[in-house]
Amino acid sequence: MESIFDLNSIWYALVGVLLAGYAVLDGFDLGVGMLHLRTRRDEDRRVLLNAIGPVWDGNEVWLVTGGGALFAGFPAVYATVFSGFYTAFMLLLVALIFRAVAIEFRSKRPSPAWRAAWDRAFSVASLFIALLMGVALGNVVTGIAIGADGEYAGGLLPMLTPFALLVGITTVAMFTMHGAIYLTMKTEGALLEEVTAWVPKTIIFAVVMYGITTIATLVFYPAMTAPYKAHPVLFVVPLLTLLAFANIPRQIHHGRHFLAFLSSSAALASLLVLVAVGSYPNIVASTVDPAYSLTVYNASSSQKTLQIMLTMAVIGVPFVLAYTISIYWVFRGRVKLDNASY
Repeated sequence: MESIFDLNSIWYALVGVLLAGYAVLDGFDLGVGMLHLRTRRDEDRRVLLNAIGPVWDGNEVWLVTGGGALFAGFPAVYATVFSGFYTAFMLLLVALIFRAVAIEFRSKRPSPAWRAAWDRAFSVASLFIALLMGVALGNVVTGIAIGADGEYAGGLLPMLTPFALLVGITTVAMFTMHGAIYLTMKTEGALLEEVTAWVPKTIIFAVVMYGITTIATLVFYPAMTAPYKAHPVLFVVPLLTLLAFANIPRQIHHGRHFLAFLSSSAALASLLVLVAVGSYPNIVASTVDPAYSLTVYNASSSQKTLQIMLTMAVIGVPFVLAYTISIYWVFRGRVKLDNASY
């Protein structure tokens, strides 16, 4: 294995950081979407929408940036994934668009039937997006049928394996927990009490699914543990994951909602680190022949390209980060509905 400090590995880490940023940020607003129908009053549903209203579209910038980084650093992976998973990506794109339309159209008319229809569309699209992203992550663990030409010839159905669906449900559970915790920072009064009551249930759901998925991974895909056995210091990652999970109910109990949200974010990010470390140096493993796998070395751009693009990334990523921080700072605090609200 090459040094972890070479350009290929640095780009692998960079793509991972950007996608982890997307999971942490868009994860909570997808979670809010999935919880949206649990509230009954129109005003409460408006509060939930406005809790994510100023930030949901900015959160998706991280997905676009991550895709751009994948194209720049590993064009062969980008080509294989985006062509082979064409149907899945089109479904994801339709769901993302439909969800955005639901957010914007929901409050255009006062009709209860109109609003109820868009509420259902918003929640179903949020659930579908989270599930589909989890299925994609599950296929990273299991690998896909990549041939000698570096192409995936299958379709959507072969990707819907039991393990991939299990990871999909786990992703739904994690995002639901993340969204519930986020709402404790944005709501008040009776709605805050209702949201706070959701949190323990979502934590239990997330922890149970995480435990089942971990056992399934250890039993059916033990190769994911090889880097940890080779480098025992890496066991700090699962340890930090467990500590992050354990800290969430503690912070909620003490009413420290922001710290609970940080712990939830850390748990999500560390889970992706677990997968990234376990998969390295593969980006997309081949189930046909390990030699056909797309790795950080055989699927990357030239060293000169990686060097130039890394310079651009070092300049550009701080702007994305600064934009994100400024938006969250401006719209900090609990939601107050007014005439400009959704």
